[in-house]
Amino acid sequence: MDKLVLASNNAGKLREFSALLAPLGIEVIPQSALNVPEAPEPHITFVENALAKARHCAQITGLPALADDSGLCVEVLGGAPGVYSARFAGEPKSDARNNELLIEKLAGEENRRGHYVCVLALVRHAEDPEPIIADGQWFGVIIDTPRGDNGFGYDPHFLLPELGQTAAELDSELKNTLSHRGAAFRHLLTRLK
Repeated sequence: MDKLVLASNNAGKLREFSALLAPLGIEVIPQSALNVPEAPEPHITFVENALAKARHCAQITGLPALADDSGLCVEVLGGAPGVYSARFAGEPKSDARNNELLIEKLAGEENRRGHYVCVLALVRHAEDPEPIIADGQWFGVIIDTPRGDNGFGYDPHFLLPELGQTAAELDSELKNTLSHRGAAFRHLLTRLK
């Protein structure tokens, strides 16, 4: 497999996956370059949404497809925003509005623990009976005041207590090593072997 389609239009995810797959000689093509519309994400679990997106992309392109479904799960909010992380504050998608709503919902809460989840689904073709599923988690706490300019989504509010930095303050290389997406990717490589 020398190329695959990334079933996402998220520029941040495209950068991260391209960087992670480049050393393997795998070219990552964004679905938008092949005019693939976004797949519906009607499911309540990360794994079901990732698989649906990968199959949708492979069906339209005829190429292997990699999809992820990821999000932030906050303990005191019962796992929310969860699979609705990108649309937490509604449509159109907005990182700024999502972050505002998250901080509003956490007002007065002492428990600020949360974790990012990433589930990857790789299909060789749309009907692949053996999709490769990999996952990863990244634990931290949510802070009110955003810090850092790297990253996207909730990264400026996602503090890593052991480092004293938010995900948005980390350089890309360190973030790829520590993140939920990096952990899921390492799990994927293990599965591919």
